[in-house]
Amino acid sequence: MMTTGQESKWIQAVNGDPEASVSAPVAVARLPLGPARPQKGIGPMAGAGHLGRRKIDGSPGGLWVLGTHGGAGEATIASMLDGSMRASHAWPVREDLPLLEGKDSALLVCRSNAKGLRSAQSAAIEWASGALDPLALAGLVIVSDAPSKLPKDLQDLIITVSGAVPHMWRMPWVEDWRRGLSPVLPDLPRQVRNVVADIQLHTAAHTPSQ
Repeated sequence: MMTTGQESKWIQAVNGDPEASVSAPVAVARLPLGPARPQKGIGPMAGAGHLGRRKIDGSPGGLWVLGTHGGAGEATIASMLDGSMRASHAWPVREDLPLLEGKDSALLVCRSNAKGLRSAQSAAIEWASGALDPLALAGLVIVSDAPSKLPKDLQDLIITVSGAVPHMWRMPWVEDWRRGLSPVLPDLPRQVRNVVADIQLHTAAHTPSQ
């Protein structure tokens, strides 16, 4: 959980203070890494692109898997999470139900390259600004974009980005996905299955009540 000082530094960095030091809050027993709800004083990232909006209807409380850029792995992640829906790279917004009847949640997905991580950071900051209220943010799934170890600058960027989302998961490299294959979940590596199970348990336990 963020202390007041950590939150202040993070907001300063978002608003462009060059002297602010960004350090990701530490996750302990699944406490939030970053903001669990929109924060006052946060504005959109300068020069960052913004995701579009997609109007939705029906019963609230759904989990929308949202790729923050093309090729993020939105369809792949959504196919492994029971009951989730694809957001088609746009924020799901509804106008048919009042706030008190329930909230939908978005699960961001990006690749582990610089472009993907920055797009996820921009999306997380847009959500934290309150522009998507009452949409909840479940967290971020970072899908490995190569089988090799990430260079230090990308590892550091992941630490920074993780401080902008409530929860973060790392999805390991899967060679079959690069080859365009779609193996069923039981046939995927154990590490992948474990990540999927953890996401499923977390999002089920933290789905906003209706």
